[in-house]
Parts: sequence; C-alpha cells; structure tokens
Amino acid sequence: YFYSYSFLKADENEDTCRIHQEKIAAAVDITSATKFFNLNLHQFGPYRINYTQNGRFLLLGGHMGHVAALDWVTKSLMCEINVMESVHDIKWLHIPTMFAVSQKNWVYIYDNQGIELHCIKKLYRVQKMEFLRYHFLLACASETSYLSWLDVSVGKMVAQFYAKSGHLDVLCQNPYNAILVAGHPNGTISMWSPNVEEPVVKMLCHTQPVRSISVDSRGMYLVTGSADRVVKVWDIRNYKCLQSYRVGGPPVQLTFSQRGLLGVAMDNTVEIYKDCCVSTATKPYLRHKAPAPVTNLEFCPYEDVLGIGHNKGFTSILVPGAGEPNFDAYECNPYMTKTQRREMEVKALLEKVQPELISLDPGKIGELDIPTLKDKIENKKKLLYVKPLDIELELQKKKKGKTSALKMQKRKDDVKEQGKKKFIQDTIEKKQKKTELVKRKENVLDRFRSKH
Repeated sequence: YFYSYSFLKADENEDTCRIHQEKIAAAVDITSATKFFNLNLHQFGPYRINYTQNGRFLLLGGHMGHVAALDWVTKSLMCEINVMESVHDIKWLHIPTMFAVSQKNWVYIYDNQGIELHCIKKLYRVQKMEFLRYHFLLACASETSYLSWLDVSVGKMVAQFYAKSGHLDVLCQNPYNAILVAGHPNGTISMWSPNVEEPVVKMLCHTQPVRSISVDSRGMYLVTGSADRVVKVWDIRNYKCLQSYRVGGPPVQLTFSQRGLLGVAMDNTVEIYKDCCVSTATKPYLRHKAPAPVTNLEFCPYEDVLGIGHNKGFTSILVPGAGEPNFDAYECNPYMTKTQRREMEVKALLEKVQPELISLDPGKIGELDIPTLKDKIENKKKLLYVKPLDIELELQKKKKGKTSALKMQKRKDDVKEQGKKKFIQDTIEKKQKKTELVKRKENVLDRFRSKH
C-alpha cells in the first residue's frame, strides 16, 4: 500500500515529482508538441471519448447531446451534430466511417458525415458499450441490467442476458479472449460470454462498490478500483491479487496503454503509473491536473498520447513511452487510403470470428475432444456392416410384344432388392441369437448344455 501522505509530499516539491506538460512539449519535436492541446467545450459536458483502432480519428460525445468526429492529428473536423438527447457512451465500429452513440433511450449508428444510419430499439437505455472488432459485435450494458451482443455486419442480435445485478455502468472487454468484464455495486466483478447465460467467472474484489475496471492489451492483468480509494491488480490467469494500492481519491476511470502504463482518474487529477502490476509502484510516473472533474480516459493507440474527457471538454496530454512504436500495416494502418480501407473491411469480413468461438480459454478451440471421439468410434463399431450377396438371375421373357427392356430391368431390380433385404434380415437374426446365447451363459455349468 502507498497512502495519501506520499502525494502530500509530492505537492511540496512539485518541480521534481511532477512533470509539467509544458516542459514535455518544449522538449519534443514540433509534430509531437502539437499533440498536446485542450478543447474548451464547457456547454455540453461531461464528455466521453474514443479513438479508432489505428489511433488516427477521435470521437467526442457530450452528455448534453454534442457529438463530434475529427482527425485529431491534423485537427480537421469530420462531422459535428447535436442529437438533442443525453449521450451516455460512444464507440467507433469496424471502420472509421461508422460509429455508435448510446442516447437517452436507444442506440443510434451514424456515418462520418453525421447522417443517421440505424436506430436499434432492441438496445434500450444503454450505459456502456464495447466493440469486439474481430467478431463484429457491439456489446452493451444497460440501465435495466441487460447485457447484449449485436452483430453489426448482419444486424442480428446474437445474445441478450439478464445479469440480475442492477444498474450496469462499469464495463470493459478482455482483448485476449473477447470476454466482457462487468463491475457491480456489491464489490464483485463478473465475466460474460455470449454463449453462456450465467457469468463464466465471478470474483469478490472489494468490500465497496466497483467504480472502474480495465484489462491490459495482453489479457494478463485486471485492475479494479472501488469507492474506498483502493486499486487492486489481479492476475486473470489464476485470479490472484498481485498488488493493492490506496490512491488519493475514488478512481473514476482506469485504463491501460499498449506498453502497460496504467492511467488513473480521480476527480480532476490524472495519474499514470509505470510497472505497477508485477512490482510495487511507490509514486506516479506522471501527474496532470485537468480543468474540471474527469469522466473518461483513453490512451491513443500507437501514440504517446492520453486523451482526457472532462466536464469542460477534452484534453490531450503527452505520455512518453505509452504507445507501441511499431505498427503492422496489415492490422492497423494510421495512414491508410480510401482504397486500402475498403480492402481492409472486406478482408476483416472474410476473416470474421464467429461468436460461438468466444470462451474463457481460447486455446481449447484447437484441442481434440477425446471423450466425444471415443463415443463416436464405439457407436460405429456397434453398427451392422453387411455386404449383401450379388444376385444373378435371368428372367424369362413374356410373349412377343408384351415385354419391354424397361419393364424387364424393373423386374430384375425388384427381385434383387427383395433378395438383399432377406439376406440382411437373416444376418441380423443370426447375430441376435448369438448375443442372446452370450447373455444366457451366466452359470458355470451352462457350457455343458446342448447348443440347440
């Protein structure tokens, strides 16, 4: 544990214990320095944010109805609309030309021009959303305690379960196996698959309500934060607590970067910790004071940038060492052209993973089901394989003009079929008699009985 007095000590010597964004921006190149900026949008906050998978585009959603999509690198606005309803969450879909917005009652899908494409009334009062990009599934947690999985490629509802846990507003996904992790007010977290109606794993993590959760990109560590200012790090492989910290306030949002840095939001303070899962962290790697209480955090993929959504708009800060420096252009290409985007979408649809393959241990998919295979072999052995004898016959022709070749062949087939059926029936009766004789031999003296 490290307690709040360590932060009081840090405030006394702020220059040595806290890195200012202005100093970082002055030390980096001009292109990186432009990635530190602030958007003052105090009229429509608090804001939810979401980056695309390649880290090029940013989506902003204000609770009062303001929705905007932009290329945050070049600062060019793609679209900006006011939905005239409360916005609870936003998510990019499989391509940067479509995004989902959870509004007051239902979930709406818009394109990058702000045109409404769909209104999904099966998703009612959704509070949190996650998009499973390899499965094309939009996973939602609703105010009425329902978990839903919608296949956006065909518009089909894959599964919808009643979680029986009240208001669901804490949700994240495990990128390793596409399992949803939900936090509950009784201090427990549950893991859900669309193939099982009950949670596949249920853990008691805290004595107070769970306020935020996050899973790292490798699917190895789970971080949970509760209302009593406790942040715990769990090993998902064996469900053991590795580290437990006491931070300065209730953690509103937790998020992992691609390189394993942990971002923690508490009121208007954002703290980033380095190597806090395996070893015990004694102080923050970086601290930043936001202009207003923070509501959402997200690290930008393939960039050393952390996006902060708060009550007065959006802030982008520089976090050295947060993003993955090398990207796979076949997987996520920040510089893709229009033609490459179309090819990427077609390829992703062809390689789409079916929802039936989502399980807690994805390695089991390639394993051999030995008990089932043994049963199949035994059932095949029990089947009667009889090769009927070939029946050769010559039918006598009838009077001239009364018999045709077709009728003669039909008569031959009928006679052969009857002969085969009789042969099979006799064989089955003989085998049944042998089986009865074997079953009848229960006494030692039965071998002296007459076989007839």
